[in-house]
Amino acid sequence: MRAAEAALFDARVEEWTLMSQAGQGAADWIARLAAGGPVTVLCGPGHNGGDGYVAAAALRARGLPVKVVAPIAPKTDLARRAADTFNEEVLERAENQHGTVFVDAMFGIGLSRPLTDEHLALIRTLHDAHTRSVALDVPSGIDSDSGEGPEDLPSFDLTLAFGAWKPAHFGGGSLAKIGAPRLVEIGVPDRGASIMLSEHERIAAPDFGAYKYTRGLVAVVGGAMPGAGLLASRAAALAGAGYVKWMSAHDHPGHPPDLVRDDSPLDDALSDKRIGCVLVGPGLGRGDDARERLAAALDCGKPLVLDADALHLLRPDMLADRTAPILLTPHAGELGTLCETFSVDGDTKWDRAARLSHESGCAVLAKGPDTQLACDGQLRFFPPGSRWLSVAGSGDVLAGIAAARLAADSDLMRATCEAVHLHSRAARVAGPGFTAGMLAEAVKQALADMI
Repeated sequence: MRAAEAALFDARVEEWTLMSQAGQGAADWIARLAAGGPVTVLCGPGHNGGDGYVAAAALRARGLPVKVVAPIAPKTDLARRAADTFNEEVLERAENQHGTVFVDAMFGIGLSRPLTDEHLALIRTLHDAHTRSVALDVPSGIDSDSGEGPEDLPSFDLTLAFGAWKPAHFGGGSLAKIGAPRLVEIGVPDRGASIMLSEHERIAAPDFGAYKYTRGLVAVVGGAMPGAGLLASRAAALAGAGYVKWMSAHDHPGHPPDLVRDDSPLDDALSDKRIGCVLVGPGLGRGDDARERLAAALDCGKPLVLDADALHLLRPDMLADRTAPILLTPHAGELGTLCETFSVDGDTKWDRAARLSHESGCAVLAKGPDTQLACDGQLRFFPPGSRWLSVAGSGDVLAGIAAARLAADSDLMRATCEAVHLHSRAARVAGPGFTAGMLAEAVKQALADMI
């Protein structure tokens, strides 16, 4: 973001122009949220405070009752210029300030030190005295790169990102504080950053001459606990795979008639050249037989999705000389295990995922409320999914979806992004209080919505 701004300044775009666009754009959102009610803007001494002053002046010009609280006077020429646009009294204290919307324009992304207790108390006081709350760029005290911040910082209803998304908008320990993130365009060019937000994907329908094998044959390697493999197989079938084979020596009472079970020796079953992707891990187990089945999957030379138990069994030497694309889908605990196995570390989740991807040569989909994908030196964040996805078996469904998309599309990044969005959409279709089986069935409608 700073580099993009610097490029604009080099092109003779004035800094004041960007601040004016940011403040005016923020005012558009705040006015909608206030619906004519009183607004209190907490302004800091720097550029974030300047954005707040411009927004306050714009709201005042629209006829909204606006108060500005500024415990610290503006310290930059730009912030002072912004403060001069608000031709009303500026309060130094926040006593008895009640209203509809509280706007935090205290520090944003500019704070390089922890938020003081005094400033945190001020933010909490104003937050509690208003019905709704808005943060400009990021809530004050949250690190825009790591997404970490004070535990007792209040949660905001809306956070307005200026010019470009920052990692904190979709990841980190303070993600719940962000509320609904919205982007305010201020003319910042796309500089091809390696860290980006994955927008909602559209999934192409099968080609005119498509048949079951061109749509993708998915092989799901079964193990000691067949239920998870069945669940993943069902999700793969409903996510667009043309053919799903469940390669399992164990049957299950819930085995559907439209799912082919192949109980032949696994090496033989995986030798089918028509297989587009192999999924191994759900229900695999962690014994010697499971390790042998994982090794067979890794040796088959097909694109792979490794999930669940496979992530606990995986070792660096098992990936030697592998050229086919591999996707690892760990949740937080499994990511920690893999980082230990591959001797990588990092200060943030996305840093750990990126380093693990580099060391292993695999794409890493780090699941959770802040799902992130590291692939070929690129990182993708995703809009948060439904909180109801925190249910047993949800990961098996995602793994099945990912295998189906990878079988249909050799582009690992695109296929995985499609899978995450399809999984998230299925959760919205299923509504609150679903089981993993219900989530898998919802994939059909979710796919229809994304075509």
